[in-house]
Amino acid sequence: MEQGIKKAILFLVILLNGIITGLATRINDEHKTLPIGSSAPDFNLMGVDGKMYSLSSFKKAEILVIIFTCNHCPTAQAYEDRIIRLTSDYANKNVAVVAINPNDPKSLRLDELDFSDIGDSFEEMKIRAKEKNFNFPYLYDGETQAVARAYGPVATPHVFIFDKNRKLQYAGRVDDTENPYKKPGSQDARMAIDAILQNRDVLVKTTKVFGCSIKWSEKRSTVEQALEKWAKEPVTLNLIDEKGIQTLRENASGKLRLINVWATSNAESMEEFQEFITINRMYRDRDFEFISFSADKSADVNDVLTFLKKQQASNANYFFGPGDKNQLVQLLNPSWNGQLPYTLLIEPGGKIVYAKSGVINPAALKKTIVENHLIGRYP
Repeated sequence: MEQGIKKAILFLVILLNGIITGLATRINDEHKTLPIGSSAPDFNLMGVDGKMYSLSSFKKAEILVIIFTCNHCPTAQAYEDRIIRLTSDYANKNVAVVAINPNDPKSLRLDELDFSDIGDSFEEMKIRAKEKNFNFPYLYDGETQAVARAYGPVATPHVFIFDKNRKLQYAGRVDDTENPYKKPGSQDARMAIDAILQNRDVLVKTTKVFGCSIKWSEKRSTVEQALEKWAKEPVTLNLIDEKGIQTLRENASGKLRLINVWATSNAESMEEFQEFITINRMYRDRDFEFISFSADKSADVNDVLTFLKKQQASNANYFFGPGDKNQLVQLLNPSWNGQLPYTLLIEPGGKIVYAKSGVINPAALKKTIVENHLIGRYP
């Protein structure tokens, strides 16, 4: 009897492993990378310049370099300047470079934006292209991902280089180092281009790629799962005194500290509060923290906590209570005129690097956080 049960369990394990393996195989087959020697799949995609692009848009080029990249990925960001230089260096050699964003922006979790101030939507692509002054077409495939499925990029960035007959000669990385401050040891994409221009065989036809995973549409469920997880985090409200405020203001935490002063009696501060929850979820896995201060009177404490729970404010929340608001102003920043809402960004050691009375500009605040004040990815 016992032996029969063991055999049944073993059979179920084998069956389950087979099902899992089959699912994995189907997923891999669905996103299989285009083999070397294949013809370039055609496309018809909108660029950030408002024009439609297809293979025929580059028919005069001897070589076509297609790079799957995106806005949010720190690796993709690290390669932007190198891609711009590559485009410029080979422009007079009849080499065309085009970038395609394969990501479904609805499959991008907030905590995957911890190195970026923008996501991967088409409108945000326009912002990135303008800021970086891209000298190549930047196309959006996130709506259907049909082109990405045809080419099968593994990560961003992923380079595909085609000869004049639009046969794939190289697929892989740009070079061998992500660090933009370190000289690459192997300029793989450039070596492939040079070989094709000189009618030589590309010696290294494929390389492993590194960067951020493609945000396929089937990953949308992970976004929902993250939201559900955050919604379950406890929300607390703690009374704070003048000494506590002074300690927070001095910021000995080693983290970039974002402080927002608000009140249930101030409609503007309540309307914008969710922006701070979003910002916190984006950057809290780095050296960053968000703290909210309620300037409501002590009688409103229940209303304050109710609001915070509704906002899912699992960050640190403080309540100044019966304290004099003028004391709060003086302790946080004597230059503050007392207007609500009020926002401060404080570096470790207490230096104020951002101060805003009234409603914030979320885009500007995120850019300040990312570009200037979070500890960098590279030494």
